[in-house]
Amino acid sequence: MKALILLPICLLAACGGKTVRSAPEPVVVTKEVRVPVAVACVPSNYQTARPNYVDSDSLLKQAADAAERLQLLWAGRAQRIARERENEIVISGCTQ
Repeated sequence: MKALILLPICLLAACGGKTVRSAPEPVVVTKEVRVPVAVACVPSNYQTARPNYVDSDSLLKQAADAAERLQLLWAGRAQRIARERENEIVISGCTQ
C-alpha cells in the first residue's frame, strides 16, 4: 500500500513539479466569401411566344370595308407598342 502512495510522489518529483503544457486553443475565424452566381436576366413569367395580333392577314382580308381594316391596323399597332415596352424592360434588365 505504501508503494502505491509513493509512486505518484516519485513521478511528481521526476517531473520537477512542472506542469505539462497542452496545445493552444484553436482560433476560430469566420470570413465572408462572395461567389458570383449566374442569374437569368429574363423573368420566368416572360412570354417568349409571339402573341396573336388582331391585324393578321386573314382578319384584314375578312374586314367588311376600309374603315374596319384601319381599325384592325390601329389595334395591332397598339398591341405591338405594348409588346415592345415589355421587351425593352427585359432588355434593359439584361444589360446591367
